[in-house]
Amino acid sequence: MASMRDIKRRKESIQSTGQITKAMKLVSTVKLQKAKSRAENSLPYFNYMYQTVSSMLKKSATLSHPYLNAGSSPKKAVIVITSNRGLAGGYNSNVIKLVTGSGIAKEDAVIYAVGRKGRDALARRGYKIAADYSEVMNEPMFKDAVDIGREVLAAFASGEVGEIYIAYTVFKNTVVHIPTFLKLLPVAVGDKEGAEEAGADLTLMNYEPAAEEALNLIIPKYINSLIYGALVQALASENGARMQAMDAATSNADEMISNLSLLYNRARQSSITQELTEIIAGANAIG
Repeated sequence: MASMRDIKRRKESIQSTGQITKAMKLVSTVKLQKAKSRAENSLPYFNYMYQTVSSMLKKSATLSHPYLNAGSSPKKAVIVITSNRGLAGGYNSNVIKLVTGSGIAKEDAVIYAVGRKGRDALARRGYKIAADYSEVMNEPMFKDAVDIGREVLAAFASGEVGEIYIAYTVFKNTVVHIPTFLKLLPVAVGDKEGAEEAGADLTLMNYEPAAEEALNLIIPKYINSLIYGALVQALASENGARMQAMDAATSNADEMISNLSLLYNRARQSSITQELTEIIAGANAIG
């Protein structure tokens, strides 16, 4: 059995750690409320944006445009959204697994990192980091999404990459966060048969101004909106994951303290019993 001094030191150490995890849980809870509100308020807009553009492109099945066709380059840009800090359970590792298990060869992946944890983990695995937007995760704004979108679209337009993907975490509720790997470009055009099954209106789309000019304006806004939506969703998921992790850590600390208190009391009782035995034995020897 460990000595009383060792048990006491261990208990004090765990108590200090428990106070830290409890404080981090409270901070994450406050941040989650704000991030959750942003995610829930913005979600309808991005859902309708996605549905509207998808519907528009389904009615333009014969249209040829660079944004609708994969480029000639085998390179694939991947926007990876993780956190700048750890202590969030499996939040970061789940996103990294999406990238490494996506089927995209390491030598063909061009990473646009949003979050230091994802950047560092993928760099260690030999992935090329084309750009780092880690500071964006401190307080994501739509302008940040525009900047990221502008750079990846420029790489796509110049032929540096042939496809664009985004890896992030969807915030469903406080305890459920879904790692998601989404293709941004080329924009997938739904087939006519599938649209008919859904009862969609297949009247051909007329563009004013010309189709190419209209898509040059619409698709970048569509991409920027999806990126911003992913940033907002990821921030809420990060804080939710950290709150859960710190809550579990605090519960574990409380359980360990309870067990150590029991061990300490047993050791103390054993020490007292031994001292009494020694005193009685000594008294009997004198008598």
